[in-house]
Amino acid sequence: MDVGVIGVGAMGKNHVRVYSELKSVGTLAVCDVNAAAAQAIGKQHGAEVYPSVAELLRHVDAVNICVPTPFHAGVVREVFAAGKHAFIEKPICATAAEARALMASVPKGIVVGVGHIERFNPIVSEIRKIVTKPLYVELKRHNPASARVTGSSVVEDLMIHDIDIVANVFFPEIGTIRSMGNADLCSVQMDAGGVPVMLSASRKASKKIRLIYVEDEEFTVEGDFMSQEVTIYRKPGQYRFENERYVQENIIEKVMVNKVEPLKVELSAFIDCAKYGRSFPVTPAQAIRNLDICEQIRAGFAPGAPA
Repeated sequence: MDVGVIGVGAMGKNHVRVYSELKSVGTLAVCDVNAAAAQAIGKQHGAEVYPSVAELLRHVDAVNICVPTPFHAGVVREVFAAGKHAFIEKPICATAAEARALMASVPKGIVVGVGHIERFNPIVSEIRKIVTKPLYVELKRHNPASARVTGSSVVEDLMIHDIDIVANVFFPEIGTIRSMGNADLCSVQMDAGGVPVMLSASRKASKKIRLIYVEDEEFTVEGDFMSQEVTIYRKPGQYRFENERYVQENIIEKVMVNKVEPLKVELSAFIDCAKYGRSFPVTPAQAIRNLDICEQIRAGFAPGAPA
């Protein structure tokens, strides 16, 4: 299948790299408003370079949209008009309303996927298999400041990954949402069917953090999205006091996780779905729901907080 990547910024570069490594991809094409950047990436990965989206669309079967979020809708409309399969980087659009209007125009037979990459991180499926009776869930996603992000708050940029996992993997029903924050920092408390879920995200951190923590009825699970490690802490075998100090002994298990590059798994899945006409695991409806929750979270910011 011939594939094009529109936009070769920080994320688009990675898409081009991964596609150049996939045997399921035939011709690889790129375009970007920055012609020099497109030429450099094309040369590096053996991709055809086209001067416009319209020209690229004449030579491919499927397209990845990696332009800044405010431009998603316009580019996707052009892709739909050409009848090409579309993979849209998250968030799907600038607003949920814009996304709903856009998805109403999907041509028949076209596969549309949305790039919520952490859904393809192997620790997510492992933890989902382990956890049976969650009592408390917490996810943290903190990052140093980055110049790569344009047009999105920290909620749509970082926290949306964890929103997707909570809402589409663990808890189909999300109730009350309370939030505090601004464009670069955010803390959220959710009621997920009586289970408290805590989310935090930052673009001001000095340490990069990507963690999930779940307390189950019988154990506690910790997962690191970056190292792809999962640890289970079983209930203490015994409690005792020693030298006036409280001591407990836990059974600690390291889960065997088949470590992969999530982006490669994600884009391979998109190519397979486009080739065989199957729904992509992250559907537009799920991506729109994620944006709905993002908008609820930002609505909870204090008046005057930069959003």
